[in-house]
Amino acid sequence: MSTVALITGAASGIGAAVARRLSSGGARCVLVDLDGEGAERVAKELGGVAMAGDVSTEETSRRAVELAERTYGRLDLVHLNAGISSGVDMSAFDADRYRKTVGVNVDGVVYGVAAALPLLRRSGGGAIVATASLAGLVGYDGDPIYTMTKHAVVGLVRALAPTLIKEHIRISAVCPGFTDTPLVAEARELFISAGFPLLEADEVAAAVESAFYSEETGSLLIVQPGRQPVPYRYAGVPGPATGQRPPST
Repeated sequence: MSTVALITGAASGIGAAVARRLSSGGARCVLVDLDGEGAERVAKELGGVAMAGDVSTEETSRRAVELAERTYGRLDLVHLNAGISSGVDMSAFDADRYRKTVGVNVDGVVYGVAAALPLLRRSGGGAIVATASLAGLVGYDGDPIYTMTKHAVVGLVRALAPTLIKEHIRISAVCPGFTDTPLVAEARELFISAGFPLLEADEVAAAVESAFYSEETGSLLIVQPGRQPVPYRYAGVPGPATGQRPPST
């Protein structure tokens, strides 16, 4: 029985690289992107299926999961990869731009998880990997709103992991540094002229694939040029002086 994977932001960059990598291993892919034509091109190349959709709407995630079930009858892997930079200037705040960024980067992940869980359960379990960012672990001042959204993704993954594993569903995030994708296209020459190495999309895709098949859950894989992916470890947070743990809620 073939593995079935659903990938958002799959028309180019990391999402397309993940689709190619999983497909080469025998997975059937359901590809979602705002660029429907681009997603169709990748799907045709891989023998998968595609749909156009805006992940900031709940309907897109629901329709994508329905497409997976209708076409392949199951779902095993979900890569919630779609994301955008914000360009929001806090000194000249643009509320519409802010909402668009939160819609894609945060709502797209939340809606994707919520829509996928029922079919993952019916399929016997599986794995979800979200594309976060190094900006989800550090205070990247180049785009504070983007940084906020990626911190939210990291927090969601960490908080959901202990509950979902009870249903045989693992959830993790990859946290890449600057990657040579359309997201950084405008600044690409600046990186090159500065001699700063950019990750290739396939390097991040390899980390996504390893997260899918890892036995661990809740992991945050840092991906940086010239290094093997490494899980991020948070320092412990001091509790009450009495040493008690909070009651279960």
